[in-house]
Amino acid sequence: MEKNTILAVVLSIVVIVGFYVIQGIFYPQQPAAPIPVERTNGDGTSSVSPVSPVSPVSPDAVQPSDETADAAVVGETFVEAPDREERITIDNGLAAVVLSNAGGDIVSYKLKKHYDKEDFVEMVLSGDRESHAFAIAFGDINAAPITSFFNMRRISDYIVEFYRDFVTTGDSGNNTFRLTKRYEFKPDEYMFELVITLDGAQGTGFNFSGVSYTLGSAPQFGPAFDKLDQRYEYRHYYTYTNNKLKQEKVTDNGPVIIGNRPPWAGVAGKYFTFIAIPYPSQYDIAFSTKPEPGIAGASRLYIVRPSLNASRTEDTYRFYLGPKSQDALGIYNNGKNNFNLTNMELIKAANTSGILAPLETALKWLLLLFHNIIPGHNYGVAIILLTLLVKVIMFPLTRKSSESTLRMQALSPKIKDLQAKYKDNPQKLNQEMAGFYKKEGYNPMAGCLPMLIQIPIFFAMYNLFNTHFDLRGAMFISGWIPDLSLPEAVFSFPNNFTLPILGWTAIRALPFIYVASQLLYGKITETPGQAGGMQMKIMMYGMPVIFFFILYDVPSGLLIYWIMSNVLTLIQQLAINKYLAPQRAALAAQSEESLKLPPKKKKKR
Repeated sequence: MEKNTILAVVLSIVVIVGFYVIQGIFYPQQPAAPIPVERTNGDGTSSVSPVSPVSPVSPDAVQPSDETADAAVVGETFVEAPDREERITIDNGLAAVVLSNAGGDIVSYKLKKHYDKEDFVEMVLSGDRESHAFAIAFGDINAAPITSFFNMRRISDYIVEFYRDFVTTGDSGNNTFRLTKRYEFKPDEYMFELVITLDGAQGTGFNFSGVSYTLGSAPQFGPAFDKLDQRYEYRHYYTYTNNKLKQEKVTDNGPVIIGNRPPWAGVAGKYFTFIAIPYPSQYDIAFSTKPEPGIAGASRLYIVRPSLNASRTEDTYRFYLGPKSQDALGIYNNGKNNFNLTNMELIKAANTSGILAPLETALKWLLLLFHNIIPGHNYGVAIILLTLLVKVIMFPLTRKSSESTLRMQALSPKIKDLQAKYKDNPQKLNQEMAGFYKKEGYNPMAGCLPMLIQIPIFFAMYNLFNTHFDLRGAMFISGWIPDLSLPEAVFSFPNNFTLPILGWTAIRALPFIYVASQLLYGKITETPGQAGGMQMKIMMYGMPVIFFFILYDVPSGLLIYWIMSNVLTLIQQLAINKYLAPQRAALAAQSEESLKLPPKKKKKR
């Protein structure tokens, strides 16, 4: 029993330590470079010239475009276009969106209901230079995006259109076509529509090195982070095909091309996500982590439109930029959205995947249930109630484990006799032990079962508290635990000081409370036969200390669960001990009787 218990604990520690060791992806940074501008030709070739990044302009400085201003030269043909950048801001209640006529792109998309320190969460995160989202390049994902100034037309409070004429030069002569980007936002919705129109191609249609155009996301979305780390921030890449969500493996070795036209694809962070829903008849999805100067880790999504033989195409896309919450994503299943979308299953981006997904989903449902029914809607209280429910459900197993431990103590003398008798024959010993256990009707693993069950519950709880959107910013105790999704702190070191070796940035109370509860639990549940064993002492005193360092920076919600679990288990154990007291007394008397020496026989004279 003791060896099996120690083995279970050690295995759980190995898994947890491995969970942290394999994390922490660092992305190389490159020096800033000028933004290239590509001039395309009908024969598939292109000429590239660098220009400096566009200077920022106040979002409120929106003026009518001047179509007779500076001309962009393509070959020997002059195309009229504005000579300066113009910006426009659209506010739909949930997001404040800034659009620029430089490429007709989105340069800022701030979520007004969610904060990143002192500002709103930015879904178009910039590095050393300003980022542009939904930029178009004539070519594949390696082609330079268009940075030319477009003409701009505001159609309504929520609709804005950018357009510009381009000229291609090929063997058949010059050909002029128009590129139009039309954005349509909806009130109080995180999804918007982008319609891209190419009109006017002659002869070969739209073919730039085998591609008509590539539409790219911003290099990264917020909130801002120092590095991608599974505990604090991460990026997962998803495609949704055949009613299944698939996580794509994307590395720094190069882009990943998805050619099966998934109904939607996205990049998900810890709490926010970007989802693309293409409607063209042909397209490829590509994910890339190509570094961006000034951004710790880039995460791009591209939509590649294959070459077209038609003289005109109008492609519709819908994009979701917002929280990874069930409430916000669920409306695209039930049709309660401005686009009348149903059964899109975008909510799958908010759910976990893997072998523990059903368990985490059940725990999340229970957590939300408790949160909704308790007064004050405090998630900390909901976590305590969830812990109480888990302990009640597991009580029969806990009692069975205690009974198994007591039974093991009763059988211990006979087991020792077998071990002594067959100490030189391990194979025979195993056979005799198996036969002995079968005869006595005893399962040596029964005592370890509750501990083994707690391991998947622990990981499911960790992922729930680490990624459940509603816990972001959820307060438990004012002034101490303001955010259950983050580690609490009673004192934060000033000036970003980090404690050497340990890497601590603050003194936290919950890890110390956890150690105290674990040690108290071990002391109370200690049996007389275990008190002197070195193995049990290591497990009783060493394991809580090891877990103290492992759990020091985990979300405070997880530690609240663990501490309450220890306290409730302690109460359960005291009740079980009282229930088993008569059996323990009988066992103690039996052991004492067996230790009495038989009377000495008198020698015959």
